[in-house]
Amino acid sequence: MNEILLERTSGIATITLNRPDKLNAFAGTMREDLIAVLDEVADDETLRAVVITGVGRAFCAGGDVEYMSGLQRSGDVASFRGLLEAGGEIVGRLRAMRHLVIASVNGIAAGAGCNLALACDYRIASETAKFAQSFVKIGLHPDWGGTWFLPRLVGRGRAMELMITGRSVEAREALEIGMIDRMTPADRLVEETRAFAQAIVDGPRIAIEGIKRAVHASEWQSLPDQLSMEIEHQLAAFTSGEATEGIAAFYEKRTPKFEG
Repeated sequence: MNEILLERTSGIATITLNRPDKLNAFAGTMREDLIAVLDEVADDETLRAVVITGVGRAFCAGGDVEYMSGLQRSGDVASFRGLLEAGGEIVGRLRAMRHLVIASVNGIAAGAGCNLALACDYRIASETAKFAQSFVKIGLHPDWGGTWFLPRLVGRGRAMELMITGRSVEAREALEIGMIDRMTPADRLVEETRAFAQAIVDGPRIAIEGIKRAVHASEWQSLPDQLSMEIEHQLAAFTSGEATEGIAAFYEKRTPKFEG
């Protein structure tokens, strides 16, 4: 069974983790397969948005503990390091990708699965979703960028508490503390995810891609450098056909038709 599914429709790519019997936990070549799919969609100029979700009752339960236990018993530290490095490559690709990446969290997001969601640009979660930095529950340390993303989203103290205890966070609490950006009834998750992705597709490509780069850069860049970046991005938008269409539509009191 293909454990990483890819569907492309009208400018939106949907990547689905498809190992429901194991709560979509990563094992075998799933990490490498996801890297390959991310590279494929990153190079696709027809796409504007990427959705990542899971099959069944989980988004992703992280790494497959049974698989990792086998590596531990055989003393295969090199292979375990390879898993960690592949996770880092996935996170790097999500951040470098020009398309906006949406985590559509349909259920449990634990360990690396939680941090996969945090690495996306925007997180929509079902009201039944749960999040957990569960690494310490089995004596492990967070990976997949969790120690970088979580403090920036919820604050250093709360991030420390969640990582040290490994406790589960219900969707409503996740929304309140900033781990996710939107919560929706379970039966509306696909619809609301699609609507948000469609808004990206219908919007001005140059401006939206610049917004993604600038917002992420603000996490480490100085204010003077950020102001310079804004000027460069604004000039690129201003001189584009999209801005010409947008301004014309404003004066003509109609909805703009951005074509990229």
